Amino acid sequence: MVYRALGLMSGSSLDGLDLCYVHLQETSGKWRYEIVRADCYAYPKHWMDKLKNAIDLSAKDYALLDVEYGHYLGSLVNRFLNEHGFLFQVQLIGSHGHTTFHMPEYKMTAQLGHGSAIAAETGINVVSDLRAMDLALGGQGAPIVPIGEKLLLGDFDFFLNLGGIANISIHDKDSNAGTVIAFDVCPANRVLNLLSNRLGKEYDEGGGIARSGEVQQQLLARLAQLDYYAKPYPKSLANDFGTDVVYPIITEAGSGIPDALRTMVEHIVQEIKKSIPPSASSTSRRLLTTGGGALNIFLVDRLREVLKELNVEVIIPEENLIKYKESLIMALMGVLRWREENNVLSSVTGAARDSIGGAVWIGQEA
Repeated sequence: MVYRALGLMSGSSLDGLDLCYVHLQETSGKWRYEIVRADCYAYPKHWMDKLKNAIDLSAKDYALLDVEYGHYLGSLVNRFLNEHGFLFQVQLIGSHGHTTFHMPEYKMTAQLGHGSAIAAETGINVVSDLRAMDLALGGQGAPIVPIGEKLLLGDFDFFLNLGGIANISIHDKDSNAGTVIAFDVCPANRVLNLLSNRLGKEYDEGGGIARSGEVQQQLLARLAQLDYYAKPYPKSLANDFGTDVVYPIITEAGSGIPDALRTMVEHIVQEIKKSIPPSASSTSRRLLTTGGGALNIFLVDRLREVLKELNVEVIIPEENLIKYKESLIMALMGVLRWREENNVLSSVTGAARDSIGGAVWIGQEA
């Protein structure tokens, strides 16, 4: 059976909503996918501001925004389906929502974008709240994409996503159980973009500004000493670690923006290097890199240089997978939830067990 699913992902970089329409098929336990069409709809400024400031709202206003944003997501889905001629084709929507609060120590995470509102706007069945069950079981609720990497993306040793936050998945091929561990490494694009904004730019295209700067060694050393980096996995980061901890440290150092960007790039690269386990084998290991940061040429160049020391080859896939891997996997997670199959791995999150995560909202008429 072919599942025609649409994955929605709003990342912490606040660049917009990623939509990925995909055909998924499972045969004898093996999954295949075809990305039919993918797109990103940039947020207008008023929506960027609403999402950025959501954590400061009263409980009432936050709940109202949750519903309003859900209807807005539904309208963007309808726009996507109309623009590309996919009306009445999509069977299921897997929606991640936009993360506001992520507090695993309290078994709580919150993503804006109420699934009922999306279902009502589109008339399509929706799976949302994909992280909540894992948190209830004592997990970090993050990263959750390794299930899709395992089922869809082939034979790699590592998967790196360079989004607002950098996270890595480590696939243990020597384990009979095919154990996967994953964790958030450090802030990435969200901080790089905030620094670029100070020059009136949305982002540092290709990493050209960072390339022109110099590493500030004292600042780099201070960032490396932050408590999070010494914690063992499973572990995960909230967006405010980048915006409220790392970014202020960089700005208080008083460096020019090129030097600040260059130092942040080096910080990202060095923390990724620390996250990769050593190997006694002489065989080259492969790391698949996706997310907006994979289009940052300077960041990728530095990553290749540094990981060569660990005999790790950095692979950059085709552009659709770079940009839309997470929304592709949201579609898969929605389908797995619909099939009542595990879609979050406890080996990654530290939960008591693997789980079937997601709330189901029936948008179609009976």
